[in-house]
Amino acid sequence: MGYKEIFQEYNEEVSERYALVTERIASVRSCICPSSKYRDYFVHTAEFICQADEILRQEAAGALNSRSMDECKRANEALYADILPESYDRSYLNPQWAVETLGGRFGNLLCFLYAELRAMIHYAFEGRKMHMTILCELFMEICNCFEQEEEPQEKEIEHILYWFFHDYSEVFSEDKVRDMLDPEYDFFTKIVMESDLEDMRYLYRYGEYISDCETETAEFLNTLTEEEIRSMADTMTEGFRIGYENTGKDLALKETVCIEYPIGFERIVRAAMKNFDKMGLKTTIYRNPASSVHGGSGRQRGCYTKCVNKQFVFDHKADASFYLDKAYVKRRLETMEQAFLKYQKQAKRHAGPAVIEIFGDAPFEPVMKAQAPVYSQDQNELSVYQANRLGQMTNAYIPGDERSFTIIAYPVPLIGPDFEEIFRETVKVNTLDYMKYRKMQQNIIDILDQAKQVRIVGKGSNRTDLRVSIHPLADPAKETAFENCVADVNIPVGEVFTTPVLNGTNGKLHVSKVYLNGLQYLDLEIDFKDGMIERYACSNFETEEENHRFLYENLMQRHASLPMGEFAIGTNTTAYRMAKDFDIAARLPILIAEKTGPHFAVGDTCYSHAEDIRVYNPDGKEIIARDNSISILRKEDKDRAYFNCHTDITIPYDELDTITAVMENGDGTDIIRDGKFAVEGTEELNVPLMQ
Repeated sequence: MGYKEIFQEYNEEVSERYALVTERIASVRSCICPSSKYRDYFVHTAEFICQADEILRQEAAGALNSRSMDECKRANEALYADILPESYDRSYLNPQWAVETLGGRFGNLLCFLYAELRAMIHYAFEGRKMHMTILCELFMEICNCFEQEEEPQEKEIEHILYWFFHDYSEVFSEDKVRDMLDPEYDFFTKIVMESDLEDMRYLYRYGEYISDCETETAEFLNTLTEEEIRSMADTMTEGFRIGYENTGKDLALKETVCIEYPIGFERIVRAAMKNFDKMGLKTTIYRNPASSVHGGSGRQRGCYTKCVNKQFVFDHKADASFYLDKAYVKRRLETMEQAFLKYQKQAKRHAGPAVIEIFGDAPFEPVMKAQAPVYSQDQNELSVYQANRLGQMTNAYIPGDERSFTIIAYPVPLIGPDFEEIFRETVKVNTLDYMKYRKMQQNIIDILDQAKQVRIVGKGSNRTDLRVSIHPLADPAKETAFENCVADVNIPVGEVFTTPVLNGTNGKLHVSKVYLNGLQYLDLEIDFKDGMIERYACSNFETEEENHRFLYENLMQRHASLPMGEFAIGTNTTAYRMAKDFDIAARLPILIAEKTGPHFAVGDTCYSHAEDIRVYNPDGKEIIARDNSISILRKEDKDRAYFNCHTDITIPYDELDTITAVMENGDGTDIIRDGKFAVEGTEELNVPLMQ
């Protein structure tokens, strides 16, 4: 059975409904009163639905693969026209324009509706007629309310939208679980394994917006040898395998692995799938979420392209506010539980994600729009509660102590004219000699393990002055507080990291500029008191209120406070040199950036949901700093133990003065002095810093 067979039964059930509703949508021009200010909105949106319907018809007829390149491009541009930056200012997808054009009563609601209808593009390419049908029916139900001269009541429209998401929660929940866990949902794996990757038309088979970025990436990868492609795939899949080996988990018990990747990287993904197949793992792939039901983080996930319009994503990150209440959350959790129960066998045997990230796009500074939806305080709390419960549920069915992951990053052409050279340098960074780093990092750990605290002080305009408390060791001959992290699950090398003791972890973390989860933060400042965030600020916006809201919704993930879940010292000075030489520091993903200086994660620990698994460094010592005073609460109340976020914030070497291990008697030993490594045996790390 493949994806076509999965949806065939549903499609047959709704065929008559779909025919009726699309016939009505095609005649919307005559339904809406000509004098209505909403007429253009409904006609325009109906035309979009008709475009998606045409794609569905071509999919059903098997005609999508035979389209010419010009046909592919024209259809792609037409489907995504309203979301492209050059037309977004005057688009009904823009909440500011929608409210200004349609008025305050319905502008936001209709903007939200159109944003949800965008998922029809994906449904059409995958042949999901049932999903197309329910969205078409939602559109027509709301359209009918505007057919008369007299405007409907807001409550009527709100009611229709609310019950749509409540009633179809079961459908959306099963989609999320099945697409991640069931290899029989093979829409993406078929594209990767069966396409002619030298014929760029295959890119348009996904149904995502295809820009020059995806095309140029695919064309560049086609110039590489099979050996080069295989080497990159091996780096990722071996990292995944070694991650299981190093933690004593049995990969032989697993049957599936989920690959997340950017479109254009299919040659590497195909090679990786073959590698995983040799390990006995079938690949699953899911799509970057299009609906507010599964979205909201702003991070590209699953199978994705370069973000079409980051402002659009930012404007709609709180779209769930139109239906989020206690009853909905209860229903959502129930349907997710049902979905996991249905796929519990696949969940138990799921090995985890293997992720390819991309970098190179210009840092994004969002515009905060008054018309964009926001959560109420009650909804903030519900959102945190829902995320917490969903995290616990996922961990119950795909146990964290039995799964692993790996993640690696590559640049894309958006990084500039030096793309090909930067790509090759990144490959070198991703494949540095981890044995050499392991030895140098062990020299650092040997000193850090003697410390009661570590003090981190910034240089110049950097105002960082932090004291991080370190777990004491009962038996230093057999125990360590720091993990010697080379390159397995988290590529590239290298770092040493620990879970800080929260009590006594105090001071200020300051970074002049940092890029986190697709957003740029300027002059970010965080004050810690006993390991918890006491105050936070930035200078992205003109007012303190806007800056606070920006940080609360994005960095803080709507939590009142977060603990310091990790303290680490990155050792990859080669990556730092690459960033300096090509002037791309602001464009590095956190995966690489965190290795280019000390970093601090706010949120959960690195051992989240797996704290009870004993882990060891290569020297045989057990890493005992796996818990803090928050995560240990899982033994009493899991709702208080986890935050379902882990955001790394790095201080670059050139903003760093000293990192000092402070001993019990107050004596200090510098790990870094004047931005350079000061530990004997780490001199080689300073070579890139002095070039």
